[in-house]
Amino acid sequence: MNAIVALCHFCELHGPRTLFCTEVLHAPLPQGAGNGDSPGQGEQAEEEEGGIQMSSRIRAHSPAEGASAESSSPGPKKSDMCEGCRSLAAGHPGYISHDKETSIKYVSHQHPNHPQLFSIVRQACVRSLSCEVCPGREGPIFFGDEQHGFVFSHTFFIKDSLARGFQRWYSIIAIMMDRIYLINSWPFLLGKIRGIIDELQGKALKVFEAEQFGCPQRAQRMNTAFTPFLHQRNGNAARSLTSLTSDDNLWACLHTSFAWLLKACGSRLTEKLLEGAPTEDTLVQMEKLADLEEESESWDNSEAEEEEKAPVVPDGAEGRELTKCPAESSLLSDCGNWQPRKLSVFKSLRHMRQVLGAPSFRMLAWHVLMGNQVIWKSRDADLVQSAFEVLRTMLPVGCVRIIPYSDQYEEAYRCNFLGLSPHVQIPSHVLSSVGPTILNKMEAALSNQNLSVGVVDQCLVCLKEEWMNKVKVLFKFTKVDSRPKEDTQKLLSILGASEEDNVKLLKFWMTGLSKTYKSHLMSTVRSPTASEPRN
Repeated sequence: MNAIVALCHFCELHGPRTLFCTEVLHAPLPQGAGNGDSPGQGEQAEEEEGGIQMSSRIRAHSPAEGASAESSSPGPKKSDMCEGCRSLAAGHPGYISHDKETSIKYVSHQHPNHPQLFSIVRQACVRSLSCEVCPGREGPIFFGDEQHGFVFSHTFFIKDSLARGFQRWYSIIAIMMDRIYLINSWPFLLGKIRGIIDELQGKALKVFEAEQFGCPQRAQRMNTAFTPFLHQRNGNAARSLTSLTSDDNLWACLHTSFAWLLKACGSRLTEKLLEGAPTEDTLVQMEKLADLEEESESWDNSEAEEEEKAPVVPDGAEGRELTKCPAESSLLSDCGNWQPRKLSVFKSLRHMRQVLGAPSFRMLAWHVLMGNQVIWKSRDADLVQSAFEVLRTMLPVGCVRIIPYSDQYEEAYRCNFLGLSPHVQIPSHVLSSVGPTILNKMEAALSNQNLSVGVVDQCLVCLKEEWMNKVKVLFKFTKVDSRPKEDTQKLLSILGASEEDNVKLLKFWMTGLSKTYKSHLMSTVRSPTASEPRN
């Protein structure tokens, strides 16, 4: 994620200050950040966690180096900083983390080295601790613009026994140029940053209570003579955050937390390019997901009611526990808890065609496309499962109804793919040698050895979409517009589907249309002026 996360502090002497910031680098490291890369130059610690290689590189700078670094740094001068305004010691090159998966580096300094980034972070720091504050002064807020970036800011207080009001004001900000991404990341950032804040406040509270127990400041201040405000302010510079939390490794821990936050927030949301409207398969999958969620909620409600009414079962009593399909189950089948258990026996339609032979495969594919019930008898349930997983790719998702394995015959209205054990008696079926047009095109693609398996899969997707579009036209023509039979025959001729097998295929595939599409068309009222001559 191209963003910057920073910790800011409102100093009573110098105003809003940036204490620590972490940025993402896709290019070579900025000057000074990678000076300790080679072994033997003061590399202190190196460990791996979650795929990110953490490194803390510290090396001593000569006075000349320190002077040149200070003169070129966009940050404030040392004379304008007190102990509470400073995080890393002089000469500290910062922290760096290497993401081995993406070759991205996460670098932490007190200030960004780039002048433009320094200006953006500085402005966000000032706004987060001055004008852009939520009611109560503690909590999250969003602000920004396209020129200076958009900011998620969470202000909070840290206990300090020596401060006025016994607390210091801080904020953690996340800055990025993508407003939509930042808004969509709000719940994630709020939870994780709130966790960091709770940890900082918890450490500071322990130090505060220990100091108050040893030397109560409230009673001491009540007994102290009144002093002018300016004199008290000048003598009350903020202590460092490491002193307030009694944690010498605070900045290294914050770097680890900020680096993980940038990596996790960048990988949790992905963009998908949709070309045109959603396909019928996508709509059906969304509808099945909604049905599963409703079913899961009804199960939860019914179980909660049963728990309230159920009597207490004595220890040692035997019972039977009901299980339901999880919400993460497959949406491509009515049996959501049916998941592959072993390696697939059939790898693709082409592989199945090679195993069964061209004539047998054509007969099988014809019945699949026409909506006839396909029954596979075998002692190996995994073989049947693998076959159905391959055959289902020939049909729209809404037309697939699978019973993977059964000890008794199931009627065709319940499933068009049925797996049976060998001893089950089944009705006889009459096989036809004529096939629909789409079957001929499928066979042509499967028999073409110059096409890879991936290309064949894309050909099947295109063929299904082509014929689903014909199904949509036929549905609107016959169910919505209620055209006469003569006009329907003309339409089928125009669509290239006037043969009997093609008509049967279109009528079967019509059952796979999504509820969304059907309800949309059925609710459409034709305008009286929309009637055109039916020639």
